[in-house]
Amino acid sequence: MKTLTHIDEQGNASMVEVGDKEVTEREAIAEGFIQLSPEAYAAITEGRVKKGDVLAVAQLAGIQAAKRTAEWIPLCHPLPLTGVKVQVTAIGQGRVRAWARVRCTWKTGVEMEALACVSAALLTVYDMVKAVDKGPVLGPIQLLEKRGGRSGEWLRAR
Repeated sequence: MKTLTHIDEQGNASMVEVGDKEVTEREAIAEGFIQLSPEAYAAITEGRVKKGDVLAVAQLAGIQAAKRTAEWIPLCHPLPLTGVKVQVTAIGQGRVRAWARVRCTWKTGVEMEALACVSAALLTVYDMVKAVDKGPVLGPIQLLEKRGGRSGEWLRAR
């Protein structure tokens, strides 16, 4: 039976000790979506959002979030990221997709960084269109792939 790694024997929250783990190349890929009203989607795709280029700002927000994930998620280790690639794309029918690949060479994985990246990108889209659309819906936000470390490769079944 697998146990939760962030809980000690007494049930207290605990940051996992990674000091003895091997340094390996790590990679995680995540994606997420936001559903917008037709008006908000048109404002984005036609470049009519007063705050600026929504997709470009969301991309930058995603990169920033990946770099600062340990400040968002209390038990995450700060990681020396070697790469963050983010794509924020209007995909039709009022939907915007955020996709992220995060890499590092370190002792622990970058899944949370990829998920934080996608989440921040989508929240930025929400923030930039909220004057036009009061009810965007986020989701799903999910990990698609991870590589590296003791557990190796994991791919979401599609």
